This record gives sequence, C-alpha cells and structure tokens, in this order.
Amino acid sequence: MSLINKEVSDFSVQAFQNNAFKTVSREDILGKWSVFFFYPADFTFICPTELEDLQNKYAEFQKIGCEIYSVSTDTHFVHKAWHDHSERIGKLEYPMLADPTHALSKDFEVLIEESGLAERGTFIVNPEGKIVAYEVNAGNVGRNAEELLRKVQASQFVYEHGDEVCPAKWQPGAETLKPSLDLVGQL
Repeated sequence: MSLINKEVSDFSVQAFQNNAFKTVSREDILGKWSVFFFYPADFTFICPTELEDLQNKYAEFQKIGCEIYSVSTDTHFVHKAWHDHSERIGKLEYPMLADPTHALSKDFEVLIEESGLAERGTFIVNPEGKIVAYEVNAGNVGRNAEELLRKVQASQFVYEHGDEVCPAKWQPGAETLKPSLDLVGQL
C-alpha cells in the first residue's frame, strides 16, 4: 500500500540538536516542508556518510524552507554520544530524532521487526503533514542529498503549481509540463 498523501500521525519524541536535548512533535512539522531521513543505527558505517552528505546540503534545504530530521531507533543519549565521538556526526546541525519506542518507524512503515532497526527510508512531507514522496533502500545502499534536494524542490513546485508537473531530471527554473485534460487520468 502506498504512503503517498498519508498524514504523519501525532508524535512527540526526544531529539539531539546543537548540543542540546529537545522535544520534536507533529506540531513542529506543520506549516513547513520536512524530510524524515531514517537510518538503521548510530555508530555504523554507511549512516555517517549519508548524514554528513545531508549536512553539506543543509543550508540549501533551510534556504527553501525545509527541515531535515534524521531518525534512528537509538535514544537521544546515544545520538549525543555519537555526536561527541564522531568527527562527521559532530558537524550535524539538524535534529537527530530518537525513536526507541518505534513509534515513528512504524508510522512510516520502515521498522524491521526482527532487529528493531529502521530501513533506510527517506520521506518528503509537505506543510500539511502529508507524505508526498518517499523511497526505501536496502540497508547496504547509501543515499544522495543532492538528489533529495532536487526532489524536495520539485515537490514544492508541484505543490504551488498544481496544474504543472516536473519531468525527469527537472531543476528549478527548467521547463515543466502542463498535461492536457485528456492525459490527467493517465498520470
């Protein structure tokens, strides 16, 4: 079953950001764009490369009004320990959400029940709190922040210009498509 247009359920979790603990809830995501970036666990191998890649693009995400939320099933205390221990993770400025109860992982349908870890799931959530794009990768395949930024920008464009669509490899400022009414049902 598709998660497109699914509303993110009510949640309240602990997070680590800017050397402090804080609470993040559904209320925090409403009214702006969000990316939920699930990864299996702290102190692993691929995860720090992905999270650092996101950090390198974080200012660009912020510039377009999009917050990044990295999420694992670790606690906020483990996030802090990883932040303090790893040079790559020490650079992170965006919130690292703790999901030890698996509430978020279950809501976004990325929980691996046998291990209690999350799949590598990436979700773009619009200002209404609805999932508008997502992908889930195998645990051994890293993701690309540049492509994710492009997808957020395309999702924002379509959200604002509902009668136009973005073709493959679309970039901001490039031509879009305006489907004829005959083809709308075939999209």
